[in-house]
This record gives sequence, C-alpha cells and structure tokens, in this order.
Amino acid sequence: MQKKASKFGVGLALDPPAPALVRLGAAFVARPELADRAALVSAADEVLAGRWNVFAMRGRQLGFPPQWNRDPKTGTVAPMRLGKAIDYRSEHVVGDIKYLWEPSRHLELVTLAAAWRATGDRRYAEGARTLLLSWFEQCPYPIGVHWTSSLELAVRLLNWAFAWQLLGDEVGKHPDFQRRWLDNIYQHCHFIRGYFSRHSSANNHLFGEYMGLYVASLQWPCWPESKRWHAVARRGLEIEALKQNASDGVNKEQAIYYQHEVMDMMLLCQHIGAANGESFSPAYLQRLERMAEFVAALMDVGGNVPMTGDADDAQMVRISYEPDWNPYRSLLASCAILFSRADLKAKAGALDDKNRWLFGAEGESRWRTLTPAEPERPVMAFPEGGYYLLGRAFGTPQEVRIVADCAPLGYLSIAAHGHADALSFTLSAGGEELLIDPGTYAYHTQKAWRDYFRGTAAHNTVQVDGQDQSEIGGNFMWLKKAHAELVAHRVDGEHQLFEGKQDGYCRLGDPVLHRRMIAFDSNRNGVVVKDILECIGEHEVALHWHFGEKCQVETTPDSVLATTRTRSLNMTCSFGEGPKLLHCSTTPVAGWISRKFDEKAGITTAVWRGKIRGTTEIVTEIVLAAGH
Repeated sequence: MQKKASKFGVGLALDPPAPALVRLGAAFVARPELADRAALVSAADEVLAGRWNVFAMRGRQLGFPPQWNRDPKTGTVAPMRLGKAIDYRSEHVVGDIKYLWEPSRHLELVTLAAAWRATGDRRYAEGARTLLLSWFEQCPYPIGVHWTSSLELAVRLLNWAFAWQLLGDEVGKHPDFQRRWLDNIYQHCHFIRGYFSRHSSANNHLFGEYMGLYVASLQWPCWPESKRWHAVARRGLEIEALKQNASDGVNKEQAIYYQHEVMDMMLLCQHIGAANGESFSPAYLQRLERMAEFVAALMDVGGNVPMTGDADDAQMVRISYEPDWNPYRSLLASCAILFSRADLKAKAGALDDKNRWLFGAEGESRWRTLTPAEPERPVMAFPEGGYYLLGRAFGTPQEVRIVADCAPLGYLSIAAHGHADALSFTLSAGGEELLIDPGTYAYHTQKAWRDYFRGTAAHNTVQVDGQDQSEIGGNFMWLKKAHAELVAHRVDGEHQLFEGKQDGYCRLGDPVLHRRMIAFDSNRNGVVVKDILECIGEHEVALHWHFGEKCQVETTPDSVLATTRTRSLNMTCSFGEGPKLLHCSTTPVAGWISRKFDEKAGITTAVWRGKIRGTTEIVTEIVLAAGH
C-alpha cells in the first residue's frame, strides 16, 4: 500500500523536520596506530583521482565525483523516476544493478574520512564533503534507483555513521551541509521503516535494514521518531539474530559469505550499541559466538574457507586496507576480543586495522593477553546447520580438513542464496585446497553462468540425468528442493565416517535416492567415498571433482593425480569410461572457479560419466601424500 500511495506523494518525507542536535551518538571509532597507514592514504588518493574499484573493475576512471546513476560496467543510465517504480532487476533498464548500487553504499566516503582522521590533510575532508553533496544533488529523495532497496539505504546509513564520526568537528563547520546531510538521514530512516523486506525476502536484507535503522537511531537521535525507530530496530535484530542463524552457529542461508555479512552486522550493532551504553541479549551474543566457532571450524590452516553458497564480496564498512586482508580472519579477531577467546585469536592470526579502528588501544591490550592453546580442536558437527568435519592434525602442517555438506538448500521458501550441493565436500591438506567449491561468479546478469555455478555439476557430488538436485526457478529462487539428511557421523579414533542421503532425484520418473559415505583413515591419509544410487531403471550418472587452482592434474585410464607444491592427491574410480579432464570448458561448462564476484578463472574438473541400471554403488578412493 505504501508503494502505491507514495506514487501520489502520500506518506513521503519530502519536508524532514528540523533535527534537535542536543545530543549525538557516542564515539565508537578509535584513533589507532595503524599497521598500514600508507595503504589507507593510497586508497584515498585513488578515490580523489576518480579511480574506483567496483567488483571486477579495478582502477576504473569514473571521475570525482562520479555519475551516481550511471552503471559503471555497462554505461546504462538509470531512469530518474520514483525509485519504487523502477524495475531494478532489468538489465535493459538499469544495466548491472550490483555495479550501479555498489559505489552508492559509500564505502569510499569512509576511506576519505578515515584518511582525514589519520593524516589531518584537508583534501580528504573536503573530498568527503564534495562526494556527499554530489550524491545529494544527483540522487534526490525518493527519485532514482538508489531509492529502491532498503538494504542499500541501510548500508549507506552505516557508512555515513562511520564517516560522520571520522570527520568529527568538520561536519559542523558547514551548517548548510550538515543540515542537508541530516535531512537525508531522516529520509533514509523513514524509507527503511516503511519498506522492510518481508515474507520470502526476510533474509539478510531484513537484518541489514534493521542494522541501518538501529545505527542511525543511536548516532542521530535527533527526531521524535528516533526512539520508535530504535525500538523497532533493536527488537528486530534480537529476533532475526536467532531466527536466521541456527543454534549451532550456521547461518540458514547456507552461504558462507553471507554468514560473514550477517556476523559483521551483528558485531557492528553490538559494538556501536555498547559504545552508547547498551548491549544485546545474552542469546544474541551467544549466537554470534557460535557463528564464529563455525567459521573457525571451516577455516583450514592456510586460512582458506570453503566458498559454499552465494557470495557477492560485500563489506558493510571498509576500514582495513592491508593487501592480504581476510574478512573471515578479521571477524574471528573481533570475536576473539569480544569474547576473550584465545582459540579464535589463533585462527585469526593477527590483528587487522579494522579492529584497531573499532577497539583501539584497549582492544589491542585485550588481544595481547589472549594466549592461544594448542592444538586446535574445532567443533566437528553442526547438526542443525548441516555441516560435518572429518580430519586430523588440525592447525598443523600435517592437517587434513574435510567439510561435508548435508545442509538444507537455503533459507525460507525461495532459498535465494543456496546452491544445489547436497552431499558435496571440500578437502584441504596442510592448508592447500585440493577439492574445492567453485564459488558464485554472477547474480543478475549472465544467466547461464549464474545457473552453472550454483548447479550440481559445479560441486563435488553426483549428478543424475544431467539435472540439478534442486530445480532452479529464477536468479534467486528454487522450486523443487533436495532434502539432505544425516545418517551417521563418527570422528572418534583413526577411522572416521560421514554418511548422508539426499532425495533431490526422487522427483524423476524413476526416483533415485542418493546416499554417500565418506570414510577417512587418518593412519594412511586415505579417503573412501561410496555413492549408492537407489533406483530401478536406467540413468546417466556423472561424478564431478573440482580441483584448486594450484593443482596440476593428470590422468591414467582409471585415476587422477593432482599435485601442488607440497601435497598430492591420487583419486581412483572404476566407474564408466574413466575420468575426463575439463579446463575452461564451455561445452559442457566445467573447469571454472570464481574467487571474486564477476570474476572467473580456469581450474581442472575431473568427470566420471556412465550409465547405471538399478541400485548401484560407485566407489572412489583418494590417497593423500606429500607433494613431488
């Protein structure tokens, strides 16, 4: 109703009330000694020079300030009409919406403000003001594509809060600018409050919307509505933290990068709330701690985390510029400080500049007092979330880490960010990724690639009759869904076992139930995979195995040998006509990995194909050894 009413100017905040500046939010950004001040200054100078990094585009000249309504990837200029009336999913109308939205999240505004705080160079403070004024001019409320998605407004509010604090007294030196900024803040809050993501879209978007409204209501409690916004947002965060994340710490979207995003939202809300004299409930904090334990369990000794489910490279705020910055390690460092967890410090490895900005000298002091215990003892089973570990010598150069996926497809009815990967697994040895999940690559555009990367053939599992386990219904929608179920998980002793089953192919005319057993022998560093396909009729079956980029892969008639600098994997299987290697293939699509959004590169995929009739067991043996 509000969308329809707003077309007639009803319910809009066209004339924001005057803000009461008696009180603003407490400081939540420190004045740290940065580990890489030069990297921050370099990033800020690039922004002032008009060179932007937007997903796959690096150093693209977009100008300073840029054209905010022009898609930097395709050059498409989005229409200037009521935002809620724009079809932002249409490439013809807006270009690639991810590229169009990303700069307007204003992470670069924080870069300029942080450079001002770190250096005192007025170019950065003036640049921040110029950037904002251009955005206000080009993106007037409620017109254009930047007034369509409440999540985008919410992330923008978060970055505005950081920029406001980093700019400090500079904001008040320009009263007209300050008032214009506050008017926009009010309009952002009003918009979000009226357009929360609901029903099948009440996922990380809803959580992010509550985050933006919560942070804004604390940082700028300037209007009578601020108290109501704060109450709604705080309550929503408490509810969604428990609803969207399983009690064992697995985010229900079944997408590890989105787990990172929601964790970051939860952490930032707790941090900003605590600075303003309030904390979230013990249940909220316990859920955040469990989520950190899940990330720690997935992370191998090399810092690699499986790319399960969708990923879009989003950062809520960017205040760390180290070239080797790792978002998962950064979050574990935050949780190590927040929860006084020495084991999480060990997984994080080092304190990054993001945490220095957040926690300051006090946080660094707490970090130093944490003494990691040896050896690493990860949580091995996440029964509600659906992930199970096998392995040995965790946290050492001799580590073997296997992560088996027996999880639901995704969250809510559309399972938007899940992949058809039931009973797939990843394997790393000594921090070298051997069997991997290839990632995501595309969202709104390039449908064929979107479908491949989230399809069954892109994962280390069994494909039947050339179909996906679950039926794709759209870029962010699944129709008929595979259900995975644990049968057994044993990790005591030298002989470890995972067994699960999934019913995705029971929808076929002749139903096929897929059972998989993964047995790990820690003595001989061997893995035996048994795939049992229960059926009556004849079916075409394919086993896909995706090897990491560092693997050199070659075949014999019934085996595959993959070697890295330090490890080797020998895989044998007598099924079908033997293995076929695919690299950068387009017919069929195979042999690809996407480490970053909208970027893909070649890897080697090994495929065993053959026909079965009736219930059949296919055995794959894997032996791990030191590399050659």
